Amino acid sequence: MRCTTIREGMECAFMTAKGCGYKGGVCHEIVEQCKGCSRTVEVSSGWYCAACPEPDTKWKHGNCNLATHVSNSMAESTQKINPLKASKRSRK
Repeated sequence: MRCTTIREGMECAFMTAKGCGYKGGVCHEIVEQCKGCSRTVEVSSGWYCAACPEPDTKWKHGNCNLATHVSNSMAESTQKINPLKASKRSRK
């Protein structure tokens, strides 16, 4: 449904016929870590996340999984090779 509280006219998964179903009935503004993300939307009352009603909880335990400006690069793990098995493989 379309939001009728803060982000008026935008699609919201928490809107019902009775109003906003999210805790407190309103979306929360973005936090400092969200600056630069392409999901941020400016409305008359401030900047809000288009994907999450409470961005602070997404950043509580590390990087936000919805953030478009943060890359999740994993370090390549070098696998330890048993020298005995490596020598047997080279004989084949």
